[in-house]
Amino acid sequence: MTSSSERPLLFLDVDGPLIPFGSSAGHSEIAAASSTTADQGNPLLARLDPGIGERLTALGCRLVWATTWREEANEVIAPRIGLPRLPVLEWPDADAGGTPQGLHWKTRPMVEWAAGRPFIWVDDEISAIDRLWVDASHPGPSLLHRVEPAKGLSGTDFGALAAWLDTVAPR
Repeated sequence: MTSSSERPLLFLDVDGPLIPFGSSAGHSEIAAASSTTADQGNPLLARLDPGIGERLTALGCRLVWATTWREEANEVIAPRIGLPRLPVLEWPDADAGGTPQGLHWKTRPMVEWAAGRPFIWVDDEISAIDRLWVDASHPGPSLLHRVEPAKGLSGTDFGALAAWLDTVAPR
């Protein structure tokens, strides 16, 4: 891999993968790098692992936010986990229609953004229908990696992502 355009994309959700929904026991309080109206009063932000940004960057992918946080992910999440400002996947208006029954509303926009390039989607809401649709609609390699939302991204998840990346783009 020689340029960022050749690096696989990694579409990253926030709630579930980065902010686990399980018990807060074991999650240390993390001081905010900055305080904005978006994060005031959100106790779940304390569950962010400040070292996870470095682990994501080490994968060598082009990171893209794929979250309902949208641009707020750059303002609130990125500084807390050591990531730079990332591109944000935008999706069509929910009223636009045209999404097949059971297909996640993020799936089509991701495949369009990827435009045939290898990509990983890290989310806690990936279904079998999403996998089938991507297999049929995306000509390049893809990994739809479902994270256990109660635990968030773990060492096992990072191992699976790195192993897949080794098969499509040796580092």
